[in-house]
Amino acid sequence: MKEKKLLTTKHVVLMGMFGALAGVLMIFEFPLPFLAPSFYGLDISEVPVLVGTFAMGPLAGGVMEVVKILVKLVLKPTSTGFVGELANLTFGCAMVMPAGLIYKYRRTRQGAMIGLIAGTVIMTAVGIVGNALVMLPFYSNFMPLETILAAGAAIHPAVGSVWTFVLICVGPFNVVKGLIVSLITVLVYKRVSVIIHGSGEGEAERGQQKVRA
Repeated sequence: MKEKKLLTTKHVVLMGMFGALAGVLMIFEFPLPFLAPSFYGLDISEVPVLVGTFAMGPLAGGVMEVVKILVKLVLKPTSTGFVGELANLTFGCAMVMPAGLIYKYRRTRQGAMIGLIAGTVIMTAVGIVGNALVMLPFYSNFMPLETILAAGAAIHPAVGSVWTFVLICVGPFNVVKGLIVSLITVLVYKRVSVIIHGSGEGEAERGQQKVRA
């Protein structure tokens, strides 16, 4: 498969559009109080980024993640000293770029599913380690670490340290987020892909899927 040029006019416009849409969606988040404290909000901003990544490749995914954060900051300034935005950027890239890389070389429905599952697993692993070593220590400048752990223990009594917090609260939270984002992406990608590429690529992918089935 030939490598597609990233910085064509069409791709630049699409990356801007998908990144901007993701930035808007990032503002609308909701907690999962049965999994993690309320300061962990779930958003579906990765959906347009994943759609664009599947259409244009993993590097485009990284660019759209950056655009997303910049747009979000314009619309809603940080309330966490940029810790939340850094976490969203890092963990978002950890999901969309591996998913896009796998789909780049296996452009079938099965390849997309494998990519999304791999992306969710990698995002969860990076989220656990990143929260324990970087995000929570930085965030403790705004909220005492004891308060953070107490909020986790109120949901899961087994939480007693940073590592139990990230394993019991952050890990499952990211798994659920990855599953929700993946499901929505699967439902909308084909329709959007036809608009981006025309029907030709969709027919080609269906043909590949039949051959490999």
